[in-house]
Parts: sequence; structure tokens; C-alpha cells
Amino acid sequence: MSQGSAERVPDYIVVGVDGSAHAAEALRVAIRQAELTGSLVHAVLAWEWPSIFSVPEPPPGQAGLTFEEQAVRRLAQAVEEVAGPGPHPIVRQRVIQGSPTQALLDVADGAALLVVGSRGYGGFKGIMLGSVSLHLAQYARCSVLIVREREEN
Repeated sequence: MSQGSAERVPDYIVVGVDGSAHAAEALRVAIRQAELTGSLVHAVLAWEWPSIFSVPEPPPGQAGLTFEEQAVRRLAQAVEEVAGPGPHPIVRQRVIQGSPTQALLDVADGAALLVVGSRGYGGFKGIMLGSVSLHLAQYARCSVLIVREREEN
């Protein structure tokens, strides 16, 4: 096969998704950037085992599902809320067990761009930058775009 006939492998953009409004805005931006650049989007939701002292109630309709199954549903729902009903040919959904920071760093190694919301569910309202986004900005091997939630007028 000659060099000229080789297909170009599309770049990919990694976006952290956790179900928060900031993450939804980050996903919107990542999808738009992928459309403009011909890239793929790797939407990543990381989950960790809860402490035995703080096992959360499953969301409505998810009783009896494992934590991973709940995470898969949460990611699919977040993608559908932003991109509309599927299929979404440029979006790859990936659920990873582990620290959100480390999961995003690992998946973004080799990415063209890493997109995250300025903060997720944790933290305090009004804080400018969450601990995950701050850590990613410092240690990611690719460019990082930190997106703020849209302000309602």
C-alpha cells in the first residue's frame, strides 16, 4: 500500500462527563469542536467504589443495577441530553472505574484536546475551578479546555 492511499486516523477529543451542568456544557463544546475539525469525541465518565459508610441510593429506575451499569446509563443519558437521540457517530462513550483525574489523564494521552467543565458536582457554588480541572490543566499531555457553565439571563 502506498503512503498516499493510507487513510488518516481522525484526531480525538476527550471530554469528562459526570452528569453536572458544567460537564454538559463541556460535552457541547467538545462535540462542536469535533464537528469543526473532523475529530472523534471520547466522552468519559469515571466512577469509584463508594465508601461502605456512604453507599448512595440508586437513581430512580436504577435499583438493582451495579455501580458500573448505573455509570453507563448516566453517561448515555448525558450524551443524549446534549446531542439528542442517537446514534452519535462521532461520539464514543467510555466508562472507567477509578479516579476521574487519572482516568481522564490516561485516556487523553495522545488526544488532540481534553475538555472538562470548570467544576463538577463537588465543591462550592461560585468556585472558579474544581480540583479535577485544576489537576488536569497542570498534568495533561495535551491541550486542555476548561469550560464554564452557561449563565442563565
